Amino acid sequence: MEARRKLPIGIQDFEKLRQENYVYVDKTKQVYELVKAELPYFLSRPRRFGKSLLVSTLKDQDACLKFVFFTGVTKFGKVNIFSDLNHLRDITLNPEFSSICGITQKELESNFVPEIRSMAKKYGLREEDCLAELKKMYDGYHFTAESEDIYNPFSLINALSDMDFGSYWFETGTPTFLIKKLDEINFDPRKFEGKVKIEEPDIKNYRPENKNPIPLLYQSGYLTIKSFNPKQRTYTLEFPNEEVKYGFLKSLAPSYLKLEDDSSAFNISLLDDAVEEGDTDGMRDWFTALFALLPYPEIGDMETVTEQNFQNVIYISLLILGKYARTEVHSAKGRADCIIETDDILKKIFYNFP
Repeated sequence: MEARRKLPIGIQDFEKLRQENYVYVDKTKQVYELVKAELPYFLSRPRRFGKSLLVSTLKDQDACLKFVFFTGVTKFGKVNIFSDLNHLRDITLNPEFSSICGITQKELESNFVPEIRSMAKKYGLREEDCLAELKKMYDGYHFTAESEDIYNPFSLINALSDMDFGSYWFETGTPTFLIKKLDEINFDPRKFEGKVKIEEPDIKNYRPENKNPIPLLYQSGYLTIKSFNPKQRTYTLEFPNEEVKYGFLKSLAPSYLKLEDDSSAFNISLLDDAVEEGDTDGMRDWFTALFALLPYPEIGDMETVTEQNFQNVIYISLLILGKYARTEVHSAKGRADCIIETDDILKKIFYNFP
């Protein structure tokens, strides 16, 4: 039996990584391009993307600084503490350094062959099928319009270590601030159904007073670049992969469903059964029971309850099950509030749901 190699889960010290013989992906070429320019840099990447390890890799023991490198999730537009910080060279969207954090497909297949082989064997998969599942779950980040697909390194390495397709990124922290912000502005989650567009200046800087949550969703890693329109100077954003998509929607669910503290009163697996069986009556009964659990608005607040609120509940519930759902679908027969598609059947449900 082949011995398991040491994967660097939670290791943020490059010296320890090398001395204790952990598996690592070599970024020397890109690091060299940074250091030789002798400029102060800033790089934005989502949490758990290897920023601390990259800084440790760069760590010049000399008394005098020759090279300065800042990194973090977001860069605010104005920094008043030191005026020099306003002149940082921001390489966040620089194609040359798009993969300096994270793991590319080539790096995965070159550096983790034993782990991929073991994982495929565990699940009875061909190696190419195991790679396809890893890609679906953890790949899909782009930090420039021309960037190749980038894997979230934290999730990927944990998956290879545990030999399990789990949701590791979300286990390290929930987006409480984001969920609260979306709730405050009554954000319509159905906007995530298609592609989200953002203007070029907004993708680079996040302002705390900005009511638009999209720049923060991008910079914190919940949305990523899928394309760029040079004429409009706009970016198109989407969820990078299934881990992020379904993890984020599940985080949204308690806020939008607005259940009491004990949510055990409804069992979402019953909805899943009804959808898979094509039982539209069962789906209607499940949602009727769910709506009965929602807090009733105070007198005078009835105008805050709209059809959109009910549609959001239906949409979120179906998406966290991994179902393909579309809302407000028009046809020659009229308007369907929601359409669900599964592998074997197209189900139209909830015409004029009360």
